[in-house]
Amino acid sequence: MENFYMYLTVMLYFLAIAFLGYLGYKKTHNSKDFLIGGGDMNPIVMALSYGATFISASAIVGFGGVAATFGMGIQWLMFLNMFVGVVIAYIVFGRPTRRIGAKLKVSSFAEFLGAYYDSPKIRIFVASIIFLCMPLYAAAVLRGGVFCMQEVFGISFDLSLLIFTIIVASYVMAGGMKGVMYTDALQAIIMFCCMGALVFGVYKSLGMGFSEANTALEAMSDKVPESLAAVGHQGWTAMPKWGSQQWYTLVTSLIMGVGIGCLAQPQLVVRFMTVNSTKKLNQGVAIGCVFLLITVGVIYHVGAISNLYFMVNDGKISIEMVNATDKIIPYFVGRVMPTWFVTVFMLCILSASMSTLSAQFHTMAAAAGSDIYGTCTKETPKKKDKMTTMIRLAVLISILISYLICYVLGESSDSPIIAISTSLFMGICASSFLPAYFCALYWKKATKEGAYASMWVGVIVTILLLLFVHAKEASALGICQALFGTDVLISNGMLKFVDPIVIAFPLSCITIVVVSLLTQKKKDAAA
Repeated sequence: MENFYMYLTVMLYFLAIAFLGYLGYKKTHNSKDFLIGGGDMNPIVMALSYGATFISASAIVGFGGVAATFGMGIQWLMFLNMFVGVVIAYIVFGRPTRRIGAKLKVSSFAEFLGAYYDSPKIRIFVASIIFLCMPLYAAAVLRGGVFCMQEVFGISFDLSLLIFTIIVASYVMAGGMKGVMYTDALQAIIMFCCMGALVFGVYKSLGMGFSEANTALEAMSDKVPESLAAVGHQGWTAMPKWGSQQWYTLVTSLIMGVGIGCLAQPQLVVRFMTVNSTKKLNQGVAIGCVFLLITVGVIYHVGAISNLYFMVNDGKISIEMVNATDKIIPYFVGRVMPTWFVTVFMLCILSASMSTLSAQFHTMAAAAGSDIYGTCTKETPKKKDKMTTMIRLAVLISILISYLICYVLGESSDSPIIAISTSLFMGICASSFLPAYFCALYWKKATKEGAYASMWVGVIVTILLLLFVHAKEASALGICQALFGTDVLISNGMLKFVDPIVIAFPLSCITIVVVSLLTQKKKDAAA
């Protein structure tokens, strides 16, 4: 009987998604509708869609697993998610983005930068980076949803991946931005309610209050494995040792990479363009803050607390119970929560994954179909219908690429692939896009030459550091080993654990200022 209700709940969920996707399809008549929902979306729908897009399986499954391994230091990321990702993003970036975007009549992030700097070259460059780099992030999000489907339904990784991909593909291709945002709103509500129930269920299963449980977790610092203690782990309620390998990984890669990188996420920026007034944009700030506080704050806390539960009941910590970091949260929820809630939690993970994936697929499709194809073919009003068709085709291509990456990654890995892929993509966005994006909003002396140069510096420096310096990616890719016979070129000290954003982002900022001032002087002299 329990299985009957589980399948009934899931069926009703997918029927609701299908209906909202169909509603988006019926209201999508042209490329503007497909790309930015016609520019007149409801502010509550916009805010919920922004939050649901922001919080993916990366946050719930990936970073929840990281919290189970690293501890509550990851809560600093929650603070940055809320303060930077919502308050700063909406007020400092969102308002001028909406105003300038409406003035320029643009429908994507790449088109925004290209139109502002009057440079088709910049538009194509930004779109290319999005289309080439985002599939890895999308594959990581896919992975989180697939793990949850496996845990609940007991089906294979490959079958879960196929089913999940088909479901998301169907409503993104049909409904465009309106279909995406309608379904996002529903998924955000499910995520919010689920996280609120989860924290109460976990403490009930522990039989402890908040203070008692956290005191017990703090007393477990002597249970940290030697392998983790050697790299700086000091317990699940403390930050890693200052300057240690784990400190650099947590602070520079996960907290800074994601916390700052979220400001230049193309799939988030475009949502500022879906409302038609600053007033409506302002209405979304409070909704976004509360949503992130509950969803992200709860899962990071629960991830760390899972160590206490497993130690009390099994005499082991979380990472010893489940070798793969990305599987800790699904397994933990399956252990401590009743069967009916596991179904709800699966819908929460699916909602988180689907909302982010749909935004990613939509963004990649806009980059390939509208920005690259549209620029190269010099789009005219007569080509608007064909443009929508090309964007839908680009959705299919981006989905296939992401599917293949996820399939190749597979399910057997003990490294936090979801969290790493997320921070990696956000770091690239911050280093290559954020300086030019910020200057477009606030510094009129920025030139297209400066913007273009800073983007190249951000991308090149990030890639070089990933291939030859940053230990985690360099050793995994093996290019440095093949060329120079060593995993990393700089093996001494902690530089090999410092995320590329710490170096690439400041260099990109310096580049846009210096090149812009030099090129502006030349233009003034020529005039």
